[in-house]
Amino acid sequence: MYYDVLITIKGAITVEEKVFPMTLEGKKKLEDEIHELKTVKRKEVVERIKIARGFGDLSENSEYDAAKDEQAFVEGRITTLENMVRNAEIIDSSDSANDIVSIGKTITFKELPKGDDETYTIVGSAEADPFKGLISNDSPIAKALLGHKVNEEVSVPTPSGEVNVRIVDIKA
Repeated sequence: MYYDVLITIKGAITVEEKVFPMTLEGKKKLEDEIHELKTVKRKEVVERIKIARGFGDLSENSEYDAAKDEQAFVEGRITTLENMVRNAEIIDSSDSANDIVSIGKTITFKELPKGDDETYTIVGSAEADPFKGLISNDSPIAKALLGHKVNEEVSVPTPSGEVNVRIVDIKA
């Protein structure tokens, strides 16, 4: 679930900005990454470029090319993260009912008929990390579960067909 916000400047230009729902913790992690990129990584890349320039002819200098590519990546990442932070919508899971699946809550569900329990926290796409149990609110699983309650059976679309799950627990 993301939101598009239309911003009109002097009634002439309309720019569409994506709003990034995220937890306060997720926003803090993005801000920390921006700080690390600006204060540490930028300096490292500038130093690599400086050293590579010392090797001579820049037209055949692979170290220089690699450092410039890394610099472009770092600057692009900073821009992306700053946009996410600027357009962050902080989701507080305590704002919604404790028994309803929503962003910021940890959900345990069981694949039917005899699957094991699986536990995930639903977060905004900017902070999703499935390997850490953080799934995006835009993922098929989260989309299917959002708004449901404990003991409800939910059909989740997957590439190989529908999978039925039962919500076992919801924690804020």
